[in-house]
Amino acid sequence: MDYPKLVRISQRLDETRVADIGATVAAEMQRIGLAGRIRAGARVAITAGSRGIKDMTEVLRACVAEVKAVGAVPVVVPAMGSHGGATAEGQADMLRGLGVTEATVGAPIVSSMEVVDLGRTADGVPVLFSRDAMACDHVIVVNRIKPHTEFNGRIESGLVKMMVIGLGKHRGAIEAHRWAVRYGYERTLVSVARVMLEKAPIALGIGIVENGLGRAACIRAVAPDRLVEDEMELLEHAKRTCPHLPFDRLDILVVDESGKEVSGSGMDTKVVGRIMNVYEAPLEHPHITRIVLRDLTETSHGNGLGIGLADFITRRVVDKLDRAATRVNCITAVTPEKGRLPIVGDTDRAAIDYAFASAGPVTAEDVRLCWIRNTATMDTMVVSTALLDEVAARPGLAVTSDPFDMAFGPEGDLLRPA
Repeated sequence: MDYPKLVRISQRLDETRVADIGATVAAEMQRIGLAGRIRAGARVAITAGSRGIKDMTEVLRACVAEVKAVGAVPVVVPAMGSHGGATAEGQADMLRGLGVTEATVGAPIVSSMEVVDLGRTADGVPVLFSRDAMACDHVIVVNRIKPHTEFNGRIESGLVKMMVIGLGKHRGAIEAHRWAVRYGYERTLVSVARVMLEKAPIALGIGIVENGLGRAACIRAVAPDRLVEDEMELLEHAKRTCPHLPFDRLDILVVDESGKEVSGSGMDTKVVGRIMNVYEAPLEHPHITRIVLRDLTETSHGNGLGIGLADFITRRVVDKLDRAATRVNCITAVTPEKGRLPIVGDTDRAAIDYAFASAGPVTAEDVRLCWIRNTATMDTMVVSTALLDEVAARPGLAVTSDPFDMAFGPEGDLLRPA
């Protein structure tokens, strides 16, 4: 088979960045009156999720320091729904894999899947809340705010979801996702969150908005009575800085890795243009004919939610797959479509050959191909020379290499150029 010539390109992304994370977190917590919200000697739960947020360890460390500064006792509580195989140890393992440990943040990790029942919403949705967090005197909810991969709304992925899905643990996540099929995500999440804000000891939230390179561009402390409304404002900010593929139409997208720390759906649905939800309208852009997935990240621990977004995967992906963890996460998130097994190529070369064979009447000269590390890394990528005119015409894109061959090693591994 003939393969296209490739070039490296760069994409200019928003690089606004918080200069000093520790100082910013401290200033925000002081601005919101931390000392008046948390009493000395109190036990304070600080949430930590399963996403690969680059500055999260530093944010958590700063939160811990501020809580200690007012004489309170912080603990870190995993808030990640069914992730980590829906087990206490699995969730603690996920945090360790993300670099969140007592040694790195300064507070012990307290992990349990037990929940308490806080009642129901007006729609009848059960409200379940982490027993460990409820046993504390105060809770600080910390999360990144960004567009969600499963739905569109004024509230998507952020503090509200961290409370409802994360602190709801496995049982709460099941209920929230299940009822969202009937009422939609925004209505379900907000209604459950308002009950939590009324009945759980939530002291404040810390919202993080990232720049196009995945670093903190904005950190804001929010009061409980403004948490939902402030998150809506921060989401609008996040939508302006989110990175995307710079091409609206591709024949083939090659993705090096999918993972829970990359996106809740393994691959960001809004980057690849496939939402695959029976209760959400299909995405219109970008349009990608074939997607090849080469690997799962180690931090995913075999959770393959999102492999169903691809058309072809490699044997490497299958060998890493933890079917039980994948099943639990897919069913909990009511998105079994994303756990479907695509056609498997024994090697990178085989999977890519299958994509070429099923992408329509494309040739090595005209195929519109893009090769990315993952859907969170959009500042550099490799593209076929058929896209060069488009690269030249688009502000913010630049070619950074001479053309080179698409090459494979003796075992069929796609070779990244030096």
